[in-house]
Amino acid sequence: MNDVSLTRRQLLLAAGGLLAGAAAAPLLSAQAAEPPRKLTRNTDTVRIGWGYGALPDIARQRGVFEKTLAAKNIKVEWVGPFPNHAPSIQAVVGGSADFGFWGSTTPALAAMLAGSPIVFTGFDVYSPRSTAIIVKKSSGINSVADLAGRKVAVNRSGLGEFLLIAALEKHHVDRDKVEFVYLNPPDAAPAFAQGRVEAWSMWSPAVDIARYSNDAKDIFNEGRDLDFLIDYSSLVTRRKFSEENSELVRAVLDAYYVEGAWQSAHAADSELLVQKEAKYPDQVRDYLTSLKRVNQFHEPDDAAFMAQFQRAADWLAQRRIINAPIKVADYSVKV
Repeated sequence: MNDVSLTRRQLLLAAGGLLAGAAAAPLLSAQAAEPPRKLTRNTDTVRIGWGYGALPDIARQRGVFEKTLAAKNIKVEWVGPFPNHAPSIQAVVGGSADFGFWGSTTPALAAMLAGSPIVFTGFDVYSPRSTAIIVKKSSGINSVADLAGRKVAVNRSGLGEFLLIAALEKHHVDRDKVEFVYLNPPDAAPAFAQGRVEAWSMWSPAVDIARYSNDAKDIFNEGRDLDFLIDYSSLVTRRKFSEENSELVRAVLDAYYVEGAWQSAHAADSELLVQKEAKYPDQVRDYLTSLKRVNQFHEPDDAAFMAQFQRAADWLAQRRIINAPIKVADYSVKV
């Protein structure tokens, strides 16, 4: 990598950071002294996972992402849609995709502990966070304490499970008093609608669609009620792919930074694109637009971020959401 491309990379990172209120100057000065890294490449095609509402969904529809990579003689193949991060990870592990989508770090950590040969290449801290635990307004449940004796749908080792555990802990409710019903989103949505579970811990836009269509309400919201950030969006690939194709990893990250900056600056246009694929009501789209979410990207060479991420991983291990402690730096690659 030459000095020009290194500078461009930092400018892309800074663009996303500035939109999220970060200071660009320290980022640029801290990274400028890094020696260039030798990049590798043995393919001209990248297969990228996507899911509704995630950053790859927007990138796939806009077409700029593919043009950005085409300028570097890289062809993009989209794989999906995936309902959540776990099957996206399975596609990467199984070799049908080279990258997952920007999905939860929690199931990725669980997969790594289970022996999956995947690594983190980048992270996205988007705000405000909107994962929530919802209940029907007619349920008689008005607080986290009221979940005792109730069934709550969550995705195993993912945002849903960790948010429920964090909520119970904060409100001093014994987790053994709540029945965790492990369901992936496509199964959890009808279970909540039909009353087979009384609450659902879920992320946007599915939680927002369910809140609207079932006359539901939040009793715990990640952005409002969580004491510190536990989960992050992450881009994973196979370790071998990162070693043999670090040039493509670098190119994909840089292209995503362009998309993330555009999404941060164009909330209404972004939500229109997502709505086009997910086909949810205009009221849900307008609510999501009002959040004006922004992206701030980090890479494994960001020591301050990695310290925060390690704290989150330790929290997850201590609460048995992932089955053992893990050193996140050992599963993160720098390109």
